[in-house]
Amino acid sequence: MPLHHIWYTPGTFTEHDKEALSKKITDLYVAFGLPPFYVIVLFHPVEEKNYFVGGKKTNKFVRIILLHIARGFDGYKSANKFIAKYEEILAPFIKDRGLDWEISIEQSERDLLRVNGLEIPLPNTIAEKEWKRLNKAVPYDEKDNVVA
Repeated sequence: MPLHHIWYTPGTFTEHDKEALSKKITDLYVAFGLPPFYVIVLFHPVEEKNYFVGGKKTNKFVRIILLHIARGFDGYKSANKFIAKYEEILAPFIKDRGLDWEISIEQSERDLLRVNGLEIPLPNTIAEKEWKRLNKAVPYDEKDNVVA
């Protein structure tokens, strides 16, 4: 499950911006085959008086941390391809507004994740396709945890 933490100062994003950005981020993962409900985007406003970069207060910086659990990159090339697409999505909301930003991606063990108490199905399996179709976690039989 990709979890996105986005820290910014108040006024950086409107409610419409947050909805639009979240939708574009979700669409990116859906294009890579993940169910939409896997994608979580959290916006964390931080008052300028509490936001420092290089020891100085700022209201022109956005920090983003992505945590990938359901899928990981199989190498440098696929990671760069993803980051390039992600940067394209961010551009109208951050770069084009003259803001500075930083992104990091952490990858975690999928075996340590549960959704509603369920282990997540393996990629591209019958069970995962059902989760995607329903857009929610549902119990599945282990015989459905095979590539379809």
